[in-house]
Amino acid sequence: MYRFLLTPRWLAAAALTVAASVIMVLLGNWQLHRYQERSAINARIDAADSTPAVPLTSALVKPTAAGTLGPRPGKDQAWTKVTVTGRYDPTHEIQARGRTVESKVGFEIVTPLVLKDGTAVLIDRGWVPSQNGDAISPPVATPPPTGEVTVVGQLHLSESRPAAIARRDGRLDTRRMSLPHLAKEMPYPVYGAYVLVTDPEDGYSRIPIDHEDAWQNGGYAVQWWMFAVMALVAYGWQARKEARGDTPKQRVDRVAEADRVAQADRVAQADRVAQADRVAQADRVAEADRVAGVDRVAAKPVSRLPD
Repeated sequence: MYRFLLTPRWLAAAALTVAASVIMVLLGNWQLHRYQERSAINARIDAADSTPAVPLTSALVKPTAAGTLGPRPGKDQAWTKVTVTGRYDPTHEIQARGRTVESKVGFEIVTPLVLKDGTAVLIDRGWVPSQNGDAISPPVATPPPTGEVTVVGQLHLSESRPAAIARRDGRLDTRRMSLPHLAKEMPYPVYGAYVLVTDPEDGYSRIPIDHEDAWQNGGYAVQWWMFAVMALVAYGWQARKEARGDTPKQRVDRVAEADRVAQADRVAQADRVAQADRVAQADRVAEADRVAGVDRVAAKPVSRLPD
């Protein structure tokens, strides 16, 4: 009944269906991995206030060369709560302009914290408004504490799309926190991520951390898996229709057969009509011949016999 599945056409369809299903399952698994990754990030964000901080040096790889960035951590390290001790270097302080908190435009003030071993990590001390409430006027920011300080915060990965760096208002001014570019402006090795403080100083606002949309990836994973199942079901459904003789091609064949039968009937009917016409014509000709024969006999003179 299903021997047609061994034909080249159906074998090709089976191979294509299986390949498509495998690809869709793999895409679903990738989306599941993204869902798990983003869920873990959200968990680290939510646990910042209750989770104990780990030393920065155990979370990040130590940088080596001055003016360069150390190895950058993966996404699985984002928002890890860390603690680090050192001295602020206000001479290389950074102001990241055009930052919005609660619909207000201002700056994020980022100051290098130099560790005892001579390496440094950039510390985002928080958000401050600008003097005129725009992105151009200087920020209203107090200098960092002097002496040795211990900072607790969460790891922030480097931002993409680097922007130009310039000197303005006594600080390095930029639009994006692109660590590879900023590290070149520093006289010491710089760690591969910067730290958002969880408890800013007076006059600074805590930088809000947006949660990842993990459920979107979860939904995509389910969709891809459903598509894979639907492809296999569609193949089986089409094969069943073929086995039952209920394919579109066969339906078209039955219609064509009906047309051929109707055409044959019309031809036969035309033949019968033509045959009847020929018989009737022959009858008329024979009748005419008989009438003509009788007329000729009647018209012939009768010979008289002698007395």
